[in-house]
Amino acid sequence: MKIVNAIIQVKKLRRSSMEESISGILESLLPGGRGVWVPMDHSVFSFPEPGLEDTDFAVDAAISGGADAIVLHKGALSYHFKRTGWRGFVCHVSASTVHAGTRSQDKVTVGIAAECKLRGASAVSGQVNIGADSEPEMIERFGALTSDAIFQEIPVLGMFYPRGPNLASIPSDSTGGVAHAARLAWELGCDVVKVPWTGDAESFNSVVSAVPIPVLISGGPVEGAFTDLLEIAEKAIFAGASGVCIGRQVFASTNPEAHVRALHAIVHDNRSASDAARFLE
Repeated sequence: MKIVNAIIQVKKLRRSSMEESISGILESLLPGGRGVWVPMDHSVFSFPEPGLEDTDFAVDAAISGGADAIVLHKGALSYHFKRTGWRGFVCHVSASTVHAGTRSQDKVTVGIAAECKLRGASAVSGQVNIGADSEPEMIERFGALTSDAIFQEIPVLGMFYPRGPNLASIPSDSTGGVAHAARLAWELGCDVVKVPWTGDAESFNSVVSAVPIPVLISGGPVEGAFTDLLEIAEKAIFAGASGVCIGRQVFASTNPEAHVRALHAIVHDNRSASDAARFLE
């Protein structure tokens, strides 16, 4: 009986140590529970990608602007970690290209958590497109990623998008499937989830209320004024979001550092969108 109790205590200590390790990493990537994350994984899907031709400039500008995390694929992450020594890199391990025809939205897994840590990543990231024909396979791959990550004591970001042709319309769902996307990510083991903006604070609050993990909003297409995106970021924070995970509207701009500073002002300093827009002047 003493041996059994000893084993139980060791397991409890191990679990506590693991949880503390992951929590500590999350605090560095989401200081105070909030974060400005800049994904730069886009050029795997399609290239040339405006703003990512010179990744040295894009990465350095995001860091200088106050980004808390930058999401990269593993080759680029290794290069920039060696170059900068920065500890805010997140390794994205889901990939597909624009050349795959009907399977272009089928994200396959191209890395494991242990490898990502060796390359300098503080967290890993994967993607699921809900409603796609290959949704079941993507869910299975993502489940394997979270299983792998927990043994490596590394947090997981889930990029979950309700965007496939098979997406079911539920009349009572004011979020258009976004709340389900966030819930699926959490139940599969995510520590942080990135989802689209739902259009208004009330519906987005339903998304945030659906999960006990940080929710970040994505930026979407590059079209439109950045000041409009700042207003969305302000509304999202008001609705309970933990921050933003915005790429093209940052790195494809003429002044990405200023764009990150503006987002940082809203997310971390609770500044209004109009006040934050002054960083763009």
